[in-house]
Amino acid sequence: MYLGHHYSYRRQIGDAQIVLNYYRAFTDFIINFTFGKGVNFRSPKETEAIVPDILERVWEVDNNKATVLWEMGQQGSVSGDCFIKVAYEEAWTDTSGLQHPGRVRILPLNAAFCFPEFHPHDRERLIRFKLKYRFWGTSLEGTRQVFTYTEILTDDMIEEYINDELIDSRPNPLGTVPIVHIPNVRISGSPWGLSDGHDIININRTYNETATDIADIVNYHAAPVTVIIGAKASQLEKGANKVWGGLPKDAKVENLEGGAQGLKGAMEFLSMLKKSMHEMIGVPETALGQAQPISNTSGVALSIQFQPLMNRYHQKIIQYAHGLERVNELILRSIAIKEPEVFIWDPTRNVKLKKGQVDRLDPNDPITYQTYVFFPQPLPLDKLIALNEVQSMLSLGLESKEGALRTLGEEFPTEKLNEIRQELLDDATADGALKLLQTQIEQEIAELTGTMPNPETGGAPGAPGATGAPGAPAVLPPTMDDALSAADMGEADLRNKLVTEAYGTVLPQRRVPEEYEK
Repeated sequence: MYLGHHYSYRRQIGDAQIVLNYYRAFTDFIINFTFGKGVNFRSPKETEAIVPDILERVWEVDNNKATVLWEMGQQGSVSGDCFIKVAYEEAWTDTSGLQHPGRVRILPLNAAFCFPEFHPHDRERLIRFKLKYRFWGTSLEGTRQVFTYTEILTDDMIEEYINDELIDSRPNPLGTVPIVHIPNVRISGSPWGLSDGHDIININRTYNETATDIADIVNYHAAPVTVIIGAKASQLEKGANKVWGGLPKDAKVENLEGGAQGLKGAMEFLSMLKKSMHEMIGVPETALGQAQPISNTSGVALSIQFQPLMNRYHQKIIQYAHGLERVNELILRSIAIKEPEVFIWDPTRNVKLKKGQVDRLDPNDPITYQTYVFFPQPLPLDKLIALNEVQSMLSLGLESKEGALRTLGEEFPTEKLNEIRQELLDDATADGALKLLQTQIEQEIAELTGTMPNPETGGAPGAPGATGAPGAPAVLPPTMDDALSAADMGEADLRNKLVTEAYGTVLPQRRVPEEYEK
């Protein structure tokens, strides 16, 4: 159905066989509505300085996050079940000598090739999983041949077969089956799920058959059959703009009619079928490009208008959020075994440890593998309304800046706040360097004109109130302690930085685009 195979037969060449693939149109719309804005990951506060960076690297660098999410949504929406395999690809060197680091792969599998075996009393626990499919290869004789690949995964072992011949057997380092099963729409009492378009399969087929019948009626009346009674067709001249005369007395010529009377009813039947498909799947009729008046409808009003679609959306994200959390758990388990050094906080990054955060993850602590999945709001967000709400919450002290950024859709609010603080520090340093230059220029001008102001009082030397004037009380030097020593050291560093900003040589910098880094 998704690929357009709505008929089990073919008509004769020249006969219309219309296929309006609403199944794919509805499915793609729901996938894009659910995963179009991506998915955000968070971790407990204790591991927040390390885990988000690991997940960002695995999803964004080791894998293409948008593509993986789309394939997951497509498999689940079409087949009803989504199977995801998490595997570690060891580092390797290609023929040119280029080093390729190890990476964690997230592999959505074709549900038709998956044969899971669930625990008899726990539908979410896999005790054995078999992946089996055919592929083209080259035989020993050099001819093309179809091979069968089979992989059997258990908590203890991983076995691979080619044409039922064991080619590899190794222990499973994770200690669990590295497969995550996500049912698209949960069925109570069953481990399997339903596809999004399950209810419109027969309706879409009937719609196409009716559309084909209407096409036959239109074609028939565009070139109708001519019936000749009481005369021979060979005696009549054929062609356009021809007039037939001299027919026998009882002869009669007419075009065969019939079928046009049902055309109106067929069109109404088509409209009813299309409306039924929209109602069954929950996608509004205006969602597939139907013209509608433009308005500044708020997100809340759109949620009410698209309530059936929002119900479908919430039904899906419940399953996929839980499944993605289990995928992240397998990712972190793979990293803990293959790259344990990544579990240590990197002080060179622009992420500072906060109170309550650890600088080293414990592989034996369950909280290390705990993550949270958040789906951004799929409907348009009115930024002005959201900003006013966030500003009111901040003024009342009911929200933090980090929470405000998260409300506005920022995926990494901590890094964003660090970026803002660093920008403020850079701006303050640049302003200080400019003021340093301005002050020294003013001093040079004052020396040239011979009117040097007193730096303590702003007046001439010896003016009343100047430091060191006769009769003025002596100013005792401040008591030096650790805090003042640290302040003096900070002041010295700042002085050096200001002088470097003002007079230092700025070397050209080379920056690699972010896309190349990925």
